[in-house]
Amino acid sequence: MHILHTDGGSRGNPGPSAIGCVLFTNDALVASASERLINTTNNVAEYLGLLRGITLAREHGATVLAIHMDSELIIRQLLGQYKVKAEHLQPYYFEVQTKLRDFSKVTFTHVPRDHPKQAMADALVNAALDR
Repeated sequence: MHILHTDGGSRGNPGPSAIGCVLFTNDALVASASERLINTTNNVAEYLGLLRGITLAREHGATVLAIHMDSELIIRQLLGQYKVKAEHLQPYYFEVQTKLRDFSKVTFTHVPRDHPKQAMADALVNAALDR
């Protein structure tokens, strides 16, 4: 099983934004990615971080994927507990749903920002914003 921690952030809302993601098998780091984005909102950045992470997982042969994020909103939307009411988020939500069909099993977990592996994804976001 692969474990994916993703994050997205915006300095200002909207404002300069970036994403970060780290992919693990057990406790071994398999891959990471980060990049600066155009100005956008925090929630869009969270979805874009997740989409990049899903691509990273596919590139590394993941078939079972555990997704961990500190965005309670995004996790609850993916679990079907919240509707995606914001129209500008709906295309990202549907793109995630489409890309997740490539995996045999996917789970979603909300984790705190200070979780050690989530903090790695957060650090990648901040490093990209500082570039």
